[in-house]
Amino acid sequence: MSLNPIMTLFSMSLCQKRLLSLVKTKLQTRSFAEDCSGKSKLKGIVLGLYEIEEEGLQPVLTSSAEKFDDRVKGKITELVKMCQMSGKTGVGQVFNNIDMEFQSVALVGVGRQGIGFNELEMIDEGMENVRVATAVGARSLQAINCGEIYVDSMEYPEQAAEGSSLAIWRYHEHKDKKHRTITPKLELYDHSDVDAWTRGLFKSEAQNLARRLSDTPANLMTPTTFAQNAVDALCPCGVTVEIRTMDWIETHQLNSFLMIAKGSCEPPILLEVSYCGTAPEDKPILLVGKGMTFNSGAINLRRCKDMDEFRGAMSGAAVIVATIRAAAALSLPINISAVIPLCENMPSGMSTKPGDIIRLLNGKTMAVRDLDKAGVVIMADPLLYGQVTYKPRLVVDVATLGYGVKKTLGGGATGIYSNSHYIWKQFQKAGSLTGDRVWRFPLWQFYKKLVTSKYKYYSRI
Repeated sequence: MSLNPIMTLFSMSLCQKRLLSLVKTKLQTRSFAEDCSGKSKLKGIVLGLYEIEEEGLQPVLTSSAEKFDDRVKGKITELVKMCQMSGKTGVGQVFNNIDMEFQSVALVGVGRQGIGFNELEMIDEGMENVRVATAVGARSLQAINCGEIYVDSMEYPEQAAEGSSLAIWRYHEHKDKKHRTITPKLELYDHSDVDAWTRGLFKSEAQNLARRLSDTPANLMTPTTFAQNAVDALCPCGVTVEIRTMDWIETHQLNSFLMIAKGSCEPPILLEVSYCGTAPEDKPILLVGKGMTFNSGAINLRRCKDMDEFRGAMSGAAVIVATIRAAAALSLPINISAVIPLCENMPSGMSTKPGDIIRLLNGKTMAVRDLDKAGVVIMADPLLYGQVTYKPRLVVDVATLGYGVKKTLGGGATGIYSNSHYIWKQFQKAGSLTGDRVWRFPLWQFYKKLVTSKYKYYSRI
């Protein structure tokens, strides 16, 4: 069985910052006639414009944009010339009142026509340009209160759905209703491949679920609350969710998890999630996600500045939940199991102390030197438990663990460690198609020796 479906989906869920930073590009707004009215009832449309590199030639409209141009008797072509638009990716303008049905039209550059995979950049630029263009267009129409937005597929309906849906999402659950941004309804314009559009919406909705879980304040996203959110998101899709409480965790001796969780008053929870998309006897892919709903650093307390951002230390767990939800929505022919440890890392009289040693399920011992790195500790025993219980054909560990990775790669790629060259190539291919590039870091013996005690009694974290 091919691993490609889940690889593409999983890589899709890992990284979104690059696209969202591009979406912030501002579009100019130009009115063709009188201003329109009726805020939430406005209908808008996003159209594409291809860039032409040869001097003296005008940019070319996409096929759907050409049809719309014929509908409005050439007004789009006239405005392109008048505004000297170039078709550069993510750059465009919003025009009002050039059509009776669509009060606002966002015309956005899609880059060069026919562009494909860029081996040097390791990304499919055609797909990525469509995501960026539709994202910029949809967000610009959202900003002027369009309640319904039709999107030109620009020959990639799935990617158009992803870009536009990611762009219009907002976390505003705790804002007054009068201050909330309208979330417009998205529709595909002038394209028959509705299935591809729907796939894109399923993927982006799963990503938005992960964003909502990660952005929720820590007091409103405790381990118990996260578990309830996981049940609400997955059980209606036919996914099995088992919630393991403190007694179960103690009985199964997941000591590395407990030694961190005991520092908080919030009880720890371990989630076991199973999605069966093929024969039950087929070995599953095991996903393990770090679910630290708040990481204060415990006794090794972090500095106060920006500490609130560590509510996102459970982003790995959020990505796992979102991935399985998307897999169920897409009916992927694959079995997936997940183990998600959920807890807080807080300072107290019960907190683990630097230098404490714990024995793992595999019989090895581990010493904890820095409680700020507790994420590594809570993942150890759940990772071992998942391998013994599910006997998977592939294990994928997702977590927010590396300051060094962030400093090295910035927002350009996600760091990945793999002991299989084949699996690495699958992730690399998936990332190039989804626009979420990954970069492989080494797992050499040189580094293993650095984290292993010279006395060989325990490993150091």
